[in-house]
Amino acid sequence: MHEVIALVVVDGEYAGSVGPFAVASGWWNQVQLVNEHLERVLGVPTSVLRLVEVDGEGMRGGTVTYQVEAHGAPDRTALAAEPVHAFPDTPLRLPWAKPGGPAELVAWAEGFVTRTGPVVQVKTWNLSCVFRVDTDAGRVWVKGLPPFFAAEPIALRLVAGKDPSLVPEVIAAAPLRVLTADAPGDPCWPAEPEQVRSVVPRFVAVQAALAGERPSGLPEVPMWSAEVEGSRERADALLATGLPLTLLHGDFHPGNWQSDGVTTQVIDWADSCWGHPALDAARLWTFLPPERRTLLAELWTAAWLEHVPDSDPAAALELAIPLVHVFNAIRYREFLANIEDSEQVYHSGDPEYEIRRAQAALA
Repeated sequence: MHEVIALVVVDGEYAGSVGPFAVASGWWNQVQLVNEHLERVLGVPTSVLRLVEVDGEGMRGGTVTYQVEAHGAPDRTALAAEPVHAFPDTPLRLPWAKPGGPAELVAWAEGFVTRTGPVVQVKTWNLSCVFRVDTDAGRVWVKGLPPFFAAEPIALRLVAGKDPSLVPEVIAAAPLRVLTADAPGDPCWPAEPEQVRSVVPRFVAVQAALAGERPSGLPEVPMWSAEVEGSRERADALLATGLPLTLLHGDFHPGNWQSDGVTTQVIDWADSCWGHPALDAARLWTFLPPERRTLLAELWTAAWLEHVPDSDPAAALELAIPLVHVFNAIRYREFLANIEDSEQVYHSGDPEYEIRRAQAALA
């Protein structure tokens, strides 16, 4: 739980504040409950634009101040007029963090579906803005993306071309946005053995089928750093294990698996890139308890030996476990270099943390 102060703009101009008020949502970027409270108070729908400041750390708890846009004429008696706030633009501010941005994103999506229910802003921060929309064809999700995550629609379509059951259907895509069908069920926390057995071999099959020339639009992220002694030599050894470079999910953990007990799909391909497949397996390994790690190693090794019999996937996974932290650190630094100052708090300290983990794993 945390407290929220909402600095409300109407037609791009500051109109007053609401709060502080408590919300039960644990994470600062999860804003559905914030908007629900504000709609009850103001009498009109709202969208959270961005985080302005926070008294707290760790992405949860404390007091969070958001800039919020009211869609329509709010009840101004519910707004405190002082202090007056200005919101100067910055070059790194993302489209959905500006007045009019969320509405434009939803309007784009409504060009491809017929809405039958509410539009719900589920998440917003420097990495995405996500709305849930009920339509005559079922629930869909519209997602705005920053430039460094532009490859998500590309990755979804590449995977769907090899195994459409593994990912949600892409209904529409445009630069820095994607509209997908719903992935039924809930995140796979914790990943059950049957879910690991379902996802890992299917994903390996897709990666094996996509190996070869890097598709246009997929970035290649380094997996070694001069800050981590021995990481370059270990990366060279990883490349020598015989597995091909291919599409990576980039954030392959059970929270990005969605299951209803029948179907398990992999969502949130924003971190997708081109690289060594053992990095995805190592990312998953770090999120699993010991008994699931053994299962992962067995399944992943067997799957890759089926597709590349003369490779050494067991050695690749062992080599990749420290290197995935280097990969993570490089990615976090990319985030920090491309987000505005007020939202640096989401990732502050993350690169250093990952470098320390890599150093400890290699020691």
